[in-house]
Amino acid sequence: MMHLNWKRLYACVLSGALMATALTALVPTTSAWAQAASLPDFADLVERTSPSVVNIRTLEKVSAATDQAPQMDEDMLEFFRRFGIPIPNMPRQAPPRNQQQQPRDEEQPRGVGSGFILTADGMIMTNAHVVEGADEVVVTLTDKREFKAKIIGSDKRSDVAVVKIEATGLPAVKVGDVGRLRVGEWVVAIGSPFGLENTVTAGIVSAKQRDTGDYLPFIQTDVAINPGNSGGPLINMRGEVVGINSQIYSRSGGSMGISFSIPIDEAVRVSEQLRATGKVTRGRIGVQIDQVSKEVAESIGLGKPQGALVRAVEAGAPADKAGIEAGDIIIKFDGKAVEKSSDLPRMVGNTKPGTKSTLTVFRRGATKDIAVTIAEIEADKPAVKASSKSAKPPKTSAAQSLGLVVSDLSDAARKELGGKGGVRVESATDAAARAGLREGDIIVALANVTVSNMQEFESVLAKLDKTKPLSVLFRRGEWSQYTVIRPQK
Repeated sequence: MMHLNWKRLYACVLSGALMATALTALVPTTSAWAQAASLPDFADLVERTSPSVVNIRTLEKVSAATDQAPQMDEDMLEFFRRFGIPIPNMPRQAPPRNQQQQPRDEEQPRGVGSGFILTADGMIMTNAHVVEGADEVVVTLTDKREFKAKIIGSDKRSDVAVVKIEATGLPAVKVGDVGRLRVGEWVVAIGSPFGLENTVTAGIVSAKQRDTGDYLPFIQTDVAINPGNSGGPLINMRGEVVGINSQIYSRSGGSMGISFSIPIDEAVRVSEQLRATGKVTRGRIGVQIDQVSKEVAESIGLGKPQGALVRAVEAGAPADKAGIEAGDIIIKFDGKAVEKSSDLPRMVGNTKPGTKSTLTVFRRGATKDIAVTIAEIEADKPAVKASSKSAKPPKTSAAQSLGLVVSDLSDAARKELGGKGGVRVESATDAAARAGLREGDIIVALANVTVSNMQEFESVLAKLDKTKPLSVLFRRGEWSQYTVIRPQK
């Protein structure tokens, strides 16, 4: 019978376990290999899509003398134009005394940008600012062929332009679905930064629906975008264009990891109108709007900050005819929620003029549906300003408890306001001053209740709890806005 040496067996098992641990430390785990394998390789993607990207140079005709002025690089010219920096005057060399200057027209470089082929027959999409003011547009393909392009149309509001070259069989891009784009997804930009053609940079989507004060919500990425990339495509990992590279945030003129692209669905919508008519038609209703703050939303019973606060209504505009009033908060357009004020211009702008739409407004604590006929966008007309003349203000204890001295409007002031009432602030101190009210403001509502004269103002104020915050809708010049008067504790 064989006897086991338990001590030796234990030593063998222990040494085997230590060896396995050592091997595990030296050899990467399966998950580590999988992680390394999941890192993106853009080579095939770039090979497929780069032939659809073009370089765009613009020229302008200038009247020049025979003496030659120093010329600025094309990429610097594009940088100055894009960020609103005045182009410096370059000193000219004085001509010889015995030589007379002969004026003549010259074509000088104006800027450089990028674009991409939208259709096989030569329709190319780029930024409006790339071709703005150009007398001649030159498109260079990746195979080095050059074409003079015709500007089909340009839209400053969206910064989208379409140019056409006479060619066929061109490699057109595939247009992607922006709705499927996710924050954190890998994207690639191809363009001509600083005039360096077919430059590829990559990064991720940092945010969607980013408001920058422009007409469209932008896609924010950390892709390196520099002057000359403007108008080039933003491409997803499926090789589809999801945006047009348009803007960067920079303090130095170079990339700082924050760039903005126009969503391709919005750009295509604009391009279709440009190709059909050469211009873009947008809807309007004639209101000036602002954001709704959390404090105001709570004070008037709206709940959460949402919608677009109507600060002024243009006389005779569709909103005026429909009965929209300053102080209304538009919370829905044709049943779609207006989450923030910048949503409304986009919704209205994308609606065909002549369309009958429904606005849902929050007014004096209640919601109301109002039908409005959309008009075509045009230059804003100046709104009527309230007159500063008024009757001598009576002093009332209720108003003075808030730091207010108010008065009835004069007939002339009421007429200038379209017959609408209110009370004029003659002076504002203490709590009223802290709320931002000042002399000349016209108070039109207290705590969601309209006040058209002093009697109504005093009646409403007398019923309110003076220890609680008071929402005030007032008009200042051509604007209406809310504030909250908080009593001093």
